[in-house]
Amino acid sequence: MSTFADTTFTAPEQIRNFCIIAHIDHGKSTLADRMLQITGVVQARDMRAQYLDRMDIERERGITIKAQNVRLPWTLDGAQHVLHMIDTPGHVDFTYEVSRALDACEGAILLVDAAQGIEAQTLANLYMALDRDLHIIPVLNKIDLPAADPEKYAAEIAHILGGEPEDVLRVSAKTGMGVSELLDEVVRQVPPPVGVADAPARAMIFDSVYDTYRGVVTYIRVVDGKITPRERIRMMSTGAVHELLEVGIISPEPKPSQGLGVGEVGYLITGVKDVRQSRVGDTVTSERKGATEALSGYREPQPMVYSGLYPVDGSDYPDLREALDKLQLNDAALTYEPETSAALGFGFRCGFLGLLHLEITRDRLEREFGLDLISTAPNVVYRVVLDDRGELTVTNPSDWPEGKVAEIFEPVTKCTIIAPSEYIGTIMELCQGKRGQLGGMDYLSEDRVELRYTMPLGEIIFDFFDSLKSRTRGYASLDYEESGEQASDLVKVDILLQGEPVDAFSAIVHKDAAYGYGTRMATRLRELIPRQQFEVPIQAAIGSRIIARETIRAMRKDVLAKCYGGDITRKRKLLEKQKEGKKRMKMVGRVEVPQEAFVAALSTDEPTGKDKKK
Repeated sequence: MSTFADTTFTAPEQIRNFCIIAHIDHGKSTLADRMLQITGVVQARDMRAQYLDRMDIERERGITIKAQNVRLPWTLDGAQHVLHMIDTPGHVDFTYEVSRALDACEGAILLVDAAQGIEAQTLANLYMALDRDLHIIPVLNKIDLPAADPEKYAAEIAHILGGEPEDVLRVSAKTGMGVSELLDEVVRQVPPPVGVADAPARAMIFDSVYDTYRGVVTYIRVVDGKITPRERIRMMSTGAVHELLEVGIISPEPKPSQGLGVGEVGYLITGVKDVRQSRVGDTVTSERKGATEALSGYREPQPMVYSGLYPVDGSDYPDLREALDKLQLNDAALTYEPETSAALGFGFRCGFLGLLHLEITRDRLEREFGLDLISTAPNVVYRVVLDDRGELTVTNPSDWPEGKVAEIFEPVTKCTIIAPSEYIGTIMELCQGKRGQLGGMDYLSEDRVELRYTMPLGEIIFDFFDSLKSRTRGYASLDYEESGEQASDLVKVDILLQGEPVDAFSAIVHKDAAYGYGTRMATRLRELIPRQQFEVPIQAAIGSRIIARETIRAMRKDVLAKCYGGDITRKRKLLEKQKEGKKRMKMVGRVEVPQEAFVAALSTDEPTGKDKKK
């Protein structure tokens, strides 16, 4: 393995850049583990499952969150080659990670579980790879399982790709069967990178991480020219100039090298601590005689779900800002801006690609930066047209206009659902209940069907996935992508405590679902808010109209405890006095809502980790 770590540059014709794409749980990380072992870059004694998954959270949940690149040596027919392999996530919320990995490759291994067949995310990732003209190598994994049916699913893959079932490779990532043959095919089929070796240097940043001791570590794919240590480089979008302290490769641990040439993938360290100076999608070039035209960058990720993140302790606000800065470097799909809430204080309005992305981000902020956070109920972006034809973009219920509204537009998505054909009826019933419109239906085989629906994004982000799984016994898989907007009948539901609205509990929902949301939130708060010395009404309202109400009964102090017998008029006098005091308290009293009530009331009962995966 040292053969390539010490050489200055590798000839482009010896290089193969490829990534592994698949649906969640189809064995990408296990296949990557076997490749690390077979190529010898990881010794048997150092090997562990999910070797490239560096975060604790990835190991606990058994999912890949960050795409990881690694350099592997491989010899075929006496010729030595360098393979740059990128292991990608499979969940729909991390599609942006996959798209960035695809931009750094010439080929992709399409991995399909031989016991489950093609799933929704398999198709989504395949179409992304085909859009970029990548060479696709179809592979069936888990052929050692008793439930595997490679003949059936090979025919399914061949039907979609337009090849022959015999062209589909069969491997078992767990046992290592067929993995060496797969690496041989990667060398034979994936085209080598194309670039001009003596042109001005141009390298594409496809990922970055923040290291406490070394500053920003930038991962690049060299397209033209070469990058060497100690030269001065310029970031083309910001114009920032840095001196390169270290250039190296990942194999699978970082190793300094004498430079990176055309087609090579590696990392740069400049010692810069400012996280804003190394943007994903930027082009790196030399300061002297550098390139004038930047590489076509990545499309900016569009947040699909918004949620507020607030520190439980208000003094942690500066720490939260710094943590979000550093996390955004590692996760380019995360967006945020400051906001304040009357109930929760200072925090940030953050944009995410989905609910799992939100959950993982919050988990990482709490673990990696030691923060204690409250997240508000997630919602999507609405476009509101007012009566005076003015327009307003609403990402937070507190931004909802007070005046008359002419039209409200909500984002819609194209959903692809793949499931056994016996569940067609229950899936259609569920989708229609979520305001979905059927766009088409295709049979992938005699017992598997693909349904295409257009649905409002706001209906998907809460419990749609959970309901889909429970109605199909876990067999259905879901993928969705943004697809414009539609006019809709939406209202803002306010939750009032003693007549005062609490902005953190407000929500924008469809008119038909408003009563259900109001009733559910009022009931939940009645259980969570402790009893006061006075009666507290909890009301759900649309504008000035109350649609639901619950009451927290007052705690009753026993004012008669000191009365031993005596006339009834004396007892009545004490009770009347207490009644007057309670009335006065109710008038001036302010309801104390504990932090636990916010956390519990705003939490969504979504499946997590492995439950969310199939």
